[in-house]
Amino acid sequence: MDLKGRDFLTLKDFTPEEISYLLDLSAELKDKKKKGIPVDTLRGKNVALIFEKTSTRTRCSFEVAAHDLGMGTTYLDPTGSQIGKKESIKDTARVLAGMYEGIEYRGFGQEIVEELAKYSKVPVWNGLTNEYHPCQILADIFTFIEHRGPIQGKTVAWIGDSNNMCNTWLQAAEVLDFTVHVSTPPGYEVESERAGLHGTGHFKQFANPMDAAKDADIVTTDVWTSMGFEAENEARLRDFADWQVDAEMMRVARPDAIFLHCLPAHRGEEVTAEVIDGPQSEVWEEAENRLHVQKALMEYLVLGRVNP
Repeated sequence: MDLKGRDFLTLKDFTPEEISYLLDLSAELKDKKKKGIPVDTLRGKNVALIFEKTSTRTRCSFEVAAHDLGMGTTYLDPTGSQIGKKESIKDTARVLAGMYEGIEYRGFGQEIVEELAKYSKVPVWNGLTNEYHPCQILADIFTFIEHRGPIQGKTVAWIGDSNNMCNTWLQAAEVLDFTVHVSTPPGYEVESERAGLHGTGHFKQFANPMDAAKDADIVTTDVWTSMGFEAENEARLRDFADWQVDAEMMRVARPDAIFLHCLPAHRGEEVTAEVIDGPQSEVWEEAENRLHVQKALMEYLVLGRVNP
């Protein structure tokens, strides 16, 4: 089992055993960071960070992860890169692969990160696309395991928009053998082909969000209006009004259920302040854990197993 040189484009790219190793490595690297033990296994190497969509958590977590590992970083925002404009994605991939040991991409269509990976001779990591957000879901699963143990056989309630986060939770459920209860307003249902769920028993759709949350181990959501859908904001505020995660919804979940949110959050819309700032919320550690899982990804995909 050696992921050296592999890309990380969706969770379905990896086997359960490979994901398990990544999560174990994340825990080891987190423990060493807390203890002040340096792990600069990638000293002298460099990573390009392509951001066609801005982000606080993704940028900071990748930059700090790279710095901790000894890597140099180059941040390329829409004004600092010619990708897809004056230069093709194919040519950009070839140029960057000659200068860097890895490329992170956060932006629009999944086809863009896939084309980068196709023509890059170094690993490419998906920091977010319109369709998937695998780094975030790795951090979410790592957070649950830290607090509640293995996720296999558990139930995740996804409340709200069937966006890239929802799609990736559904992929994770199929790979790691747990169930996702999804509840969306009418007209916002999951595209089952996008999530790759034909013939699987890991996905259940609920019209009533309270039914989806019943006996769940994790209750999670995201903003009602994702990047790129700002023109729909007023309609979405009306359509999603009954899909707010509140204390009543958390009460129908399991007593030890945790609340997760990838952030940024809009208190009073998709979640109440009582929930996100309450005792069942693990969103702040969830955000921190982006750092640790991405550090594990970079080390594993650039070097392979350091301690096999």
